[in-house]
Amino acid sequence: MSQKISSVLILFFIVLASGCATLQSGYETPVVSITSFEAIPTNGLVPQFQIGLHIVNPNRSPLDLKGVSYTIAFEGHKIMTGVSNQLPRIDAYGEGDVVLNASVDLFSSIGFFTDLIRNQKKDKISYSLNAKLDAGSLHPLIRVTKKGELYLTQPSQNQ
Repeated sequence: MSQKISSVLILFFIVLASGCATLQSGYETPVVSITSFEAIPTNGLVPQFQIGLHIVNPNRSPLDLKGVSYTIAFEGHKIMTGVSNQLPRIDAYGEGDVVLNASVDLFSSIGFFTDLIRNQKKDKISYSLNAKLDAGSLHPLIRVTKKGELYLTQPSQNQ
């Protein structure tokens, strides 16, 4: 009798594993792009920013985002880090926008400003945004890295 039960359990786990595998087949990673990065008014001394993300869901099932964590760095210094669980559900083959509010970490930014003062001849600052979106346990984490440069002076027309 116990051999029959173990055979049934093994069969059950095989069916369960193959069912989970079919849920993932054909799944495409959603596309995330930065649409805005703006300073917002604040009552305190710490500057705050709004970061806009646009998410495109190329899949046949809705994307029910559970949370996001992100880090923004300037010249390799992590200036802002944050999380949010106030995210929209993005329909199948749909698009949605997310707005994140971020505060500057003053202690982390001291090194950045010290380097900026030392290298006063710099005309641009490199930045990076690393974000991790959680779409639930049936989907892989969506990792996004965007890098670029902010010009402190207007680039010359000769370049």
